Formats: sequence, C-alpha cells, structure tokens
Amino acid sequence: MRRAARAVREHWLTAAALLAALASMAAVPPDAAYLGYFDWKTIGCLFCVLAVTNALRRMGAIDRAARAIIGHVAGPRSLALISVLVTAVFSMLFTNDVALIIMLPLAVTTLVGAGQTRLIPLVFALQALAANLCGMITPFGNPQNLYLFTYYHLGVGEFVRAMLPPFVFATTGIVAATWAATRKPRNGAEGRASGEGPARAASAVASRAPLDRRRLATCCGLFALTLLAVFRIVPAGAAALAVATVLACVDRRALANVDWGLLATFLCFFVFAGNMARIPALGQTLGPLMDDWGLLVSAGTSQVISNVPAAVLLSHFTGNWAPLLVGVNIGGAGTFVGSLASLIAIRCYAVARKTRALQADPDCSMGRFLRLFALMNAAFFAALVAFCQLMECLL
Repeated sequence: MRRAARAVREHWLTAAALLAALASMAAVPPDAAYLGYFDWKTIGCLFCVLAVTNALRRMGAIDRAARAIIGHVAGPRSLALISVLVTAVFSMLFTNDVALIIMLPLAVTTLVGAGQTRLIPLVFALQALAANLCGMITPFGNPQNLYLFTYYHLGVGEFVRAMLPPFVFATTGIVAATWAATRKPRNGAEGRASGEGPARAASAVASRAPLDRRRLATCCGLFALTLLAVFRIVPAGAAALAVATVLACVDRRALANVDWGLLATFLCFFVFAGNMARIPALGQTLGPLMDDWGLLVSAGTSQVISNVPAAVLLSHFTGNWAPLLVGVNIGGAGTFVGSLASLIAIRCYAVARKTRALQADPDCSMGRFLRLFALMNAAFFAALVAFCQLMECLL
C-alpha cells in the first residue's frame, strides 16, 4: 500500500491523466475512432528526445559541459547569471526537465562552495523560469512545443517567428532580474570566496574518468537523427527504432530509465482530449472562446491543469495555432502546476534543504523559497500575458 501511495505521489500527473481518460470514456464509450486519437509522430519524437538526452546525461556529457562553463566564472552575480543562462540554453537543447535536473544540483554545489547560500532560493526560482520560458524558442524545448509543432505540421520559420517576441521579452526579463537581485553581495563575500567554489566544482570533473569518445560520438549522432525526426526530414518511427536499437546495444540503462511515465501521460491525454472533442456542448463552448481569446484561454487553462494537457486538449478546438502555442508556453509560469518543470524545481529545493549549509541559513527556508518562487512566477506570467496581448493588438 505504501509503495502504491509513493508511486502515485511520484507520478501524480500520469495518475491524473489516467483518471481523466477513464472518466472521459463514460461520456464517449470506446469505439474504432479511438485509434485516431494518438499522435504517434509526437510520441516517437518525444521518445527520441528523452532517450538520447538521458544517454548524454548518464555518461556525464551534459554535466561536464555545465561544470566547465561555470568553473570559469567568479563572483556571485556572474555565477548566478551563468547558472541561469546555462539552464536556459540546456532547456532549448535537451528539454526543460533535463536542464533543471542537471543544473539545479550544480547551482547548489557551486553557490555553497562560493559562500553564497543566500542566493540559492533566488537562483532556483530564476532557473525554473529560464527552463520554462527560454525553452519556448525551439520545437523540442518543451513537451507541448513538440506536440503542437507536429500536430499542426508547422515549419521551423513560422514556429520561431511566433515564439521570438515572448522569448526575447522573457529572456531579457530573466537576465535583468538576475542582475538586479545580485547587485549587492553580503559582507564583501564576492571578493573572498566566490572564485574558489566554482573552481573546485570544475576541478572535480578533472578527477573523473575521461568520457568514452565512441559513446559520445554515437549519442551525438543519435541527437542529430532526433533533430531530423523533429523537423520531419526522417520518419519519426524510423528514428525511434534506430535510437532504441542503438541504445539497447550501447547503454541499456539509458533506455530503461527513459521517462516512460511522461509518454504514458501523453497517451492518456490523447484519449481524454479526443473524447472531449466529440462532446458537442464542449466544442460549442471552447471553439468560440479559442477563436476570440485563444491566448488567454490557453494561458489560463495551463494555470489549472498544466501546460502539456492544456495544449493537447485545446488543440482539438482551434485551427489558430499561434495563440495556443504562445499561451501554453507563457502558461508555464504562474501557478506551481503551470508546468511540470516548476514542480521539479520545488522538489529539488526540498532535497537541497537537507544539506547543512542551507539548514544553517535562515534565508534559505522552504517558506521563503516558495514565496519568492510564487511571486516571481506570478510577476513574469502577468508581464508576459500583457506583452503578448499588446503584440496581438499591434499585429
């Protein structure tokens, strides 16, 4: 019983998606139309992204790259900026979840080593925002992007054009917030300890065994194949088969540790959204709302049910993809459930709080972090909604 309860806690989104799918079956009993619900191209591309990034993470390639960059900076402001910016870049390349899983523990290590534990709550909140909002610029930066990019058969150019204004606005705001919040180091700590901590973190890399260059080249090749599948140059099914076959030979654990729960969640959402689209009353309500207020409805729905299920559900009620795409991406900010990445950040902070350095610092309490996290997310969400609405009016 305890094991089951723990599994539900760890995979609550999958459990909620399963319950939603089962409940929707009461309104729309299973029939032959169910087979058309599933977007297998999205599932195939998502599997490739998750599997290849997992292989790169397991071999330490992403972690080493991050440590090498951070090890060359000194000072609390520079350290905070680099931690946040590297998280942003990794979210564009390896999805927001992977970026946070790699960068949050590394930020704790380097900031504690630099004597800047007071900055950890701030940097965690900014890293979560960077992962959620900066990953919006690529089709594979967020799971909902990958789904919508495939579902609407978008081109790279039109995707980037739609996402560039909110991306620039959000990234500028995150950099400005990081710069402003770290302007005054406490008790002159910047000059004493900040250069040594990152250097120690970087030196830890040198003591490890060197990377397996053959495996690294193989994973990079698979990553290139994944990009070709995302951009519809190579069939997603063929790419997924190739990734699975190669990883089964070179790194079975990377294959076994893929986030199968996320893939199952998507399958459940497909059933739920497909059934909801067949309920006439819902279509008569959501269709006009999405036509008139697509961005606001998408962003608001994300605040309640998270942005991935919002994207899958609302895509069935509109052909106007741009407001939906922008809405579910800016909807990653705001409430704690706006994005799964936000919950990952909160969980990682709870783990980090168990270390002595954070327990001894009153500035690093869980309550202060949650207040800071909620305030910054609400501020960015409100600012982005206002900015995007203004852009819609101007264009």
